[in-house]
Amino acid sequence: MNKIRKAEEKDIPIILELLKQVNKIHYEQRPDIFKLGTKYTEISLKSIIADDNTPVFVSVDENDKVEGYVFCILEQKLNDNLFTDIKTLYIDDLCIDENIRGKHIGTDLYNFVLNYAKSIGCYNITLNVWSCNKSALGFYEHLGLIPQKIYMEKIL
Repeated sequence: MNKIRKAEEKDIPIILELLKQVNKIHYEQRPDIFKLGTKYTEISLKSIIADDNTPVFVSVDENDKVEGYVFCILEQKLNDNLFTDIKTLYIDDLCIDENIRGKHIGTDLYNFVLNYAKSIGCYNITLNVWSCNKSALGFYEHLGLIPQKIYMEKIL
């Protein structure tokens, strides 16, 4: 199993490359919605990595080279009229380098996040996945995630 640790500023260049890989998948599947680019910039990544409410974890090889990441966001609605006060860990993004997928690094990252969420008192883990991304859907279903809600569209 690879080492998993909190992301550091030194990891940003590789994280940016991995973000491009994720974007490429989305762009190829839905060019009507996505442009080629990255979800975050170097500047925004510095802020995200430094914020305890948006933990980012990376899986690294024996040379401390990033092979995958998972971006998380802590969410909690307090005193909401409709929702209970549960604490949720939202997985904002998860990516393994396309050149080394299939080695269970994604599963290791997910299990790390699952244990992290339990350790900080979260009720659940949530994430969004594009329905056209069959590979990601299958991966998350294999991990035991089930649909919580379905976001639908009608293209005009």
